[in-house]
Amino acid sequence: MSFTLYPAIDLKQGQAVRLKRGDMAQATVYGDPATQARAFDEAGFEWLHVVDLDGAFAGRPANAAAVAAILSATSRPVQLGGGIRDMATVEAWLSRGIARVILGSAAVKDPDFARAACRAFPGQVAVGIDARDGMVATEGWAETSGVSALDLALGFEDAGAAAIIHTDIDRDGMLGGVNVEATAALARRLSTPVIASGGVAGVQDITALRAAGSVAGTIIGRALYDGRLTPAEAIAASRP
Repeated sequence: MSFTLYPAIDLKQGQAVRLKRGDMAQATVYGDPATQARAFDEAGFEWLHVVDLDGAFAGRPANAAAVAAILSATSRPVQLGGGIRDMATVEAWLSRGIARVILGSAAVKDPDFARAACRAFPGQVAVGIDARDGMVATEGWAETSGVSALDLALGFEDAGAAAIIHTDIDRDGMLGGVNVEATAALARRLSTPVIASGGVAGVQDITALRAAGSVAGTIIGRALYDGRLTPAEAIAASRP
């Protein structure tokens, strides 16, 4: 199985930021999103992962100008999540050049829509499953549902989702190490590719995820921004 890296650009009020455990009050600002996208592109990453944080809380897109600037700055495919709750928004982002949209809260609260979107745009819709203690969180992680991550993922097995993006909220932005065990266990239960997110702190996390054999890739955030992991180190660790 190939293993793909997704450097993250999280958007808050038009700027690139990183959060700790999804807390908007704990945001570190890193500057211009387009500049960051260009740097990741030039470093050799094959994909970019973008999250409209304001959109995730508002339930509708809130950083369209920043996303447009990112698309103009890179030739790499971009996957985007945050505030995508209806088919019109899915269609709008795909028509603007987003390669893959991510449905998170909508996958829990309106699974019929989410499955319909996966079927309407095969290979272009991923399902974001953000979990705290194994239970799915929604609304920018502000609410915890009564649905388990595994049950939600299994509900999309026949829908044609491009990927399941599994985030361990308690590890996100904390540089404490990715939850390899939980992510690999989820991936082994699914035929849909699973991408890990949350907690990547260094080369060892990428190596462990790739060695698990069942995980298709990982999203990397704060470790790249803080210099704990260089793009060259990350890319080298992702390859056999």
